[in-house]
Amino acid sequence: MIPRWPNRDTWFLIALGGALGFYVLLILAMLVVDAAYTRFDVIWRAVHDPDILFAVKLSVFSCTISALLSVLVAVPIGYLMSRMRFPGRTLIDVCLDIPIVLPPLVIGLSLLILFQTSAGRALESWFQALTGSRITYEVPAVILAQFMVACAFAVRTMRATFDQTNPRAEQVALTLGCTRAQAFRLVALPEAWKGVITAGTLAWARALGEFGPILVFAGATRQRTEVLSTTVFLELSVGRLDTAVAVSLLMILIAVLVLVLVRRWGALGEGAR
Repeated sequence: MIPRWPNRDTWFLIALGGALGFYVLLILAMLVVDAAYTRFDVIWRAVHDPDILFAVKLSVFSCTISALLSVLVAVPIGYLMSRMRFPGRTLIDVCLDIPIVLPPLVIGLSLLILFQTSAGRALESWFQALTGSRITYEVPAVILAQFMVACAFAVRTMRATFDQTNPRAEQVALTLGCTRAQAFRLVALPEAWKGVITAGTLAWARALGEFGPILVFAGATRQRTEVLSTTVFLELSVGRLDTAVAVSLLMILIAVLVLVLVRRWGALGEGAR
């Protein structure tokens, strides 16, 4: 009997599975070697270290604020870029992608220079008078540095979400007497709720891994502006590689936990509809 060779569709599926398997195995390999490199007692000491505990708390707080701000900005921008046509739209679209393609260190340096200008100093003076805290090299600088990058990813997500949403229902709402704001609030936004969750999750995860802008614009001062990403840098700079790996594993655990919880919430919400 002559053996039958796989047909073209089978080879195509094999190629797809090969690409998936290669990338997943690479990710798992990195996680395994990280887990194998350090010891449990090192991880235990790390999670009880006051400096690292501060970094965990600040990371969760700053990432949450950055993600919320990103969603608040990304939803209207994504809707505007998806639904409206206006002069200069292509140029604005390019500007929205700049934080994605720029090196992170450049973003941090640009923020630092911005707040050295007269307008930046005036803004910082106003903020200090209002809150009692400066912006540069303080917690607000951490949040702003995270927001600058995370918001760009949230904007892309929301624009893609609104692009995939049929505007017909909004047009019907307009013909029935709704204002455009009411059509957005009552029709478009409820249909885009999964995209909002995805944008917020992506912004949160991106903010957690942000390092360059924070280091330049906020610094990496212990018990002041230290987040988990800068903790890894500080531990590496003093030669404590095992502690740096332990903190990296802690970051991975937090990120995976947030992703699982959000996706579980989204699945429950989808099932309830």
